[in-house]
Amino acid sequence: MKIKIMSKILLIIFLLVAHSGLAQKYKSTTGTIKFYSEELLEDITAINNEVKSAFDSESGQIVFSVTITGFEFAKSLMQEHFNEKYLESEKYPKAIFKGTITGYNVNTMNPDVVAAGELEIHGVKNKIKVRGSFDFIGEKLRIHTVFMVKLVDYKIKVPKLMFQKIAEEIEVTIDIEYKTYEK
Repeated sequence: MKIKIMSKILLIIFLLVAHSGLAQKYKSTTGTIKFYSEELLEDITAINNEVKSAFDSESGQIVFSVTITGFEFAKSLMQEHFNEKYLESEKYPKAIFKGTITGYNVNTMNPDVVAAGELEIHGVKNKIKVRGSFDFIGEKLRIHTVFMVKLVDYKIKVPKLMFQKIAEEIEVTIDIEYKTYEK
């Protein structure tokens, strides 16, 4: 009788420890956001490797922040116009996403997820919902997504002279690799 009770207690302790090991907080300071604009005259690509993000696997809450001036372009003039004329990075220095990842299950490790929340760009906040993937590589967690952003939704104005050079929708790719975070 004592052995059965003891084995049940050990099983409960094991399950609690195993579950707490899976529900963790993750942090990244080296994520990448890339955007791409395809147009007739010239494609535009910019990459920012200064993405900071945190993810709580228990609640599914995720947040990321990117400094606008961190986007690097192939041409310095494009970078200057991007910061001064379009994104007004002195006035609006960051883009921020706060939301929740659903479809994530610590027990099944489903790789297909949906992030829903609020994206703030250029001082404008919009609710968005995007599909992405979730992968564990050893101790690290990797999140990847590609989605479209309409410039008009974030009050980003394109001068009439530039309408053939800059698309109305921009493809955004996010790759973030997280490490477990302990206080």
